[in-house]
Amino acid sequence: MRPKGFTRALSAAGIVALAATALAQRGGGFGGFGGFGGGSGAAIEPNARYDGKFTFVRLRYGPPIPFQSQRAAWSHDYPTGERHFMKIMNEISYLAPHTEESNILALDDPDLFKYPLAYMAEPGRWFMSDKEAANFRAYLLKGGFVIFDDFRGGYDWNNFEQQIQRVLPEGRFVELDASKTIFHSFFEIDSLDIVPQYYDRGAPSFRAIFEGNDPNKRMMVMVNYNTDISEYWEWSDTGFKPIDESNEAYKLGVNYIIYGMTH
Repeated sequence: MRPKGFTRALSAAGIVALAATALAQRGGGFGGFGGFGGGSGAAIEPNARYDGKFTFVRLRYGPPIPFQSQRAAWSHDYPTGERHFMKIMNEISYLAPHTEESNILALDDPDLFKYPLAYMAEPGRWFMSDKEAANFRAYLLKGGFVIFDDFRGGYDWNNFEQQIQRVLPEGRFVELDASKTIFHSFFEIDSLDIVPQYYDRGAPSFRAIFEGNDPNKRMMVMVNYNTDISEYWEWSDTGFKPIDESNEAYKLGVNYIIYGMTH
């Protein structure tokens, strides 16, 4: 583990160093506009062949789609968000993840158990079958860790809560503050008054479900509510988002990955 001060400096340096190459990889596209039903319209690429290396896993709900689309809420910020994020992880840690390839998996895919961490965008629109709920429950209870991101408002929260109760009916959400271990697993994040989005009213909220509903035990579910940290990842090379806010979004993501890999 590198000293905290050293990694703070590397965060800004890594983002700046990667910006030029990341912009080229967009191929002139603009992730939030145009394309297939809105969004980038990027083709959904084949999953990375399993080789034991860390792979970013995005959870899909609903049927497969050929292209990223704003109409398929789970695909928001794909693939640029995770590519930028994995490049930052590669720069500042020894994780050595796949940086160009990522995976999209359904909740009932048996391959999910090969990967310790998973991410879901827009869980406010999430729906699933009983089979998916049972498989996802088994994944979390066997040590899996999931990050939920990019949702807001009463409808989104109510639907998300209904779905997660089908997976973990015994689970209870805990409102997190900056003292929790996950915010100090790599970077020192001393305030959660960060990563506001212009389209979200009010302050971001960070919530979690812990094993046995005990905040001293392993966190199974991490929730970024009323914010969208992958939006910062996606647009961090464009100047559309403030650099300081993008850095905080990367710090959160890095801490989540390090926590999930060490707990």
